[in-house]
Amino acid sequence: MVEPAHNPLVAVRGLSVHFRLGFGRRAATVRAVNDVDFDIARGEVLGLVGESGCGKSTLGRAVLQLIRPSAGEVRFDGRALTALDDAALRPLRRRMQMVFQDPFSSLNPRMTVGEAVSEPMLAHGLATRSACRDKAAELFLLVGLNPGMLSRYPHEFSGGQRQRVGIARALAVEPDFIVCDEPISALDVSIQAQIVNLLEDLRTRLGLAYLFIAHDLAVVRHLSDRVAVMYLGQIVEIAPKGRLYAAPLHPYTQALLSSAPVPDRAVEAKRERILLKGEVPSPLVPPSGCPLHPRCAFARPECRTVTPRLQAQTDGHLVACHLYG
Repeated sequence: MVEPAHNPLVAVRGLSVHFRLGFGRRAATVRAVNDVDFDIARGEVLGLVGESGCGKSTLGRAVLQLIRPSAGEVRFDGRALTALDDAALRPLRRRMQMVFQDPFSSLNPRMTVGEAVSEPMLAHGLATRSACRDKAAELFLLVGLNPGMLSRYPHEFSGGQRQRVGIARALAVEPDFIVCDEPISALDVSIQAQIVNLLEDLRTRLGLAYLFIAHDLAVVRHLSDRVAVMYLGQIVEIAPKGRLYAAPLHPYTQALLSSAPVPDRAVEAKRERILLKGEVPSPLVPPSGCPLHPRCAFARPECRTVTPRLQAQTDGHLVACHLYG
């Protein structure tokens, strides 16, 4: 169980998201997210990593209530979001925003980028229509864009510029917390570092907290304060980034980190790769007990029947594994 942080901005407890597929007797349930716990402090960046399809994006959307969870609780600044209806959530939504993976599909092609950035301000009554353009111009400067481009349409921008527009739109309502759902994975490698540096700068200047979802372990290490590792809908390890990268505890985390290349030819040649056997099980029929046990070389009998809970080890290091029970 996650030990509650002192007055966290975001507190997630027992969060599950299950999707029903089909009808009648043939209906099946996809367990996209299962019984997840974590906290995010004010101004903190929590990185979230894991294989494609493990539930990272679904978890991010469930935290913001864009997808209503099947079970569990999300508290934002002390308020239980999961207990609020859409009308009661509306005042809180301006404090929680999202930067999406694909900067093109997340922008309306029929709206100018100036209109796209102004729309959230108008929706929340933060500025008059005449004042919105001045505010949008300020936001463009903040994210490194020329305000003279406000009257252009999304197709007139490069991928990196469109992502900057998406970030400006998220900032338009002055949020405290942003879910960054793989914000650089659709961009050229040459542009990725620019967006990461921008997010880091904005975090410092505005005191933002992020849930930063990504595949790139090096990027997560650079930007995050703590890192959470997700496998088959469950968080299996959370630790400060230095501790997790230097001494991972969970067998899945060890395998994940061993798969990342090291930019040193000599070190890379000597490094031992940890390979998990088999394939990732289907979330339609997840294994009982520990989700990793069919692929884990260290599996014990209890791993097949008892689901391990996140347990504190040392210095804020949490791991869900019977090896450390």
